[in-house]
Amino acid sequence: MKYFITGTAGFIGFHLTNALIERGDEVYGVDNINDYYDVNLKYARLEAAGIKRDDVAFGKAVKSQTLKGYTFMQLDIADKAKIFEIFKEEKIDVVVNLAAQAGVRYSLENPDAYLQANIQGFMNILEACRNYPVKHLVYASSSSVYGSNTKMPFSTSDNVDHPVSLYAATKKSNELMAHTYSHLFNIPTTGLRFFTVYGPWGRPDMALFLFADAMSKNEPIKVFNHGKMKRDFTYVADIVEGIIRVSDKPASPNTAWEGNQPDPGSSKAPYKVYNIGNSNPVELMDYIKALEKALGKEAEKEMLPLQAGDVPATFADVSDLKRDTGYQPQTPVVEGVAKFVEWYKAFYQK
Repeated sequence: MKYFITGTAGFIGFHLTNALIERGDEVYGVDNINDYYDVNLKYARLEAAGIKRDDVAFGKAVKSQTLKGYTFMQLDIADKAKIFEIFKEEKIDVVVNLAAQAGVRYSLENPDAYLQANIQGFMNILEACRNYPVKHLVYASSSSVYGSNTKMPFSTSDNVDHPVSLYAATKKSNELMAHTYSHLFNIPTTGLRFFTVYGPWGRPDMALFLFADAMSKNEPIKVFNHGKMKRDFTYVADIVEGIIRVSDKPASPNTAWEGNQPDPGSSKAPYKVYNIGNSNPVELMDYIKALEKALGKEAEKEMLPLQAGDVPATFADVSDLKRDTGYQPQTPVVEGVAKFVEWYKAFYQK
């Protein structure tokens, strides 16, 4: 299979690319390598995948020196003409759209970036799939779409019309846009609502990375909502396994779907939305304890109120993902955090 993956210099995209190449697929990956966080980490991921930093330039296709079948191009998915050119030339089977302007809190500061990447960029991907048909489009949504919902666990059959950040609103928009294209053009689309992914090569703006960095500098860690937070922390290898299982099973119409009792997570069209998480929420303070154990030191904690746009708890109902694909997360938080710390110490020579 030939995959087109956006965001391959990113955290999940890097791991997904490696896993697909390992099982014998081809990957054409793109990433704009923006400076939302340290670009050196993005280039380091590319280097680890056999793409030399000096060879990377906008619009230039580079073949990996170590991962046979991996081609990378620095490209912004807002560049519709170039996206179309790649689809026309490469004969793509499956698309996995992971590129996005990430971050709930950053969306309060720079909302325009979210419209460019998450709306216009995704529109270009949909149009490419329409004009150069593919077997399946899988795209990243987010647990943040649940917004003000308090019924636990979060289910894809729940209404998600009350987002509390622009980031969440753009992700909900992606689901609506995908459904429209599934309905009008019969494109199989599957959205994955990710729940707090962590692990080696993770994003520096995520809690685990921020905590480890502060602790290594003997600085206090910022604990929001006074530690009264729960997150469905999910290890990256479990996420990647789930993405691959989903990508191998193109969305199909739900023949039992009824307009008088519409299920938000499926459709008469070849459209599906899944939660993808650990389905085992962990107290934030327990997460911090796992990090303290792995680093061998206690954190100094600065207790702070809940941040704007944030939610106190997440908990994924993944029963339909397990039923349909056999997905089964394997990594407990203590083990996953220890693997992150092992990578962190080696990468930053701590």
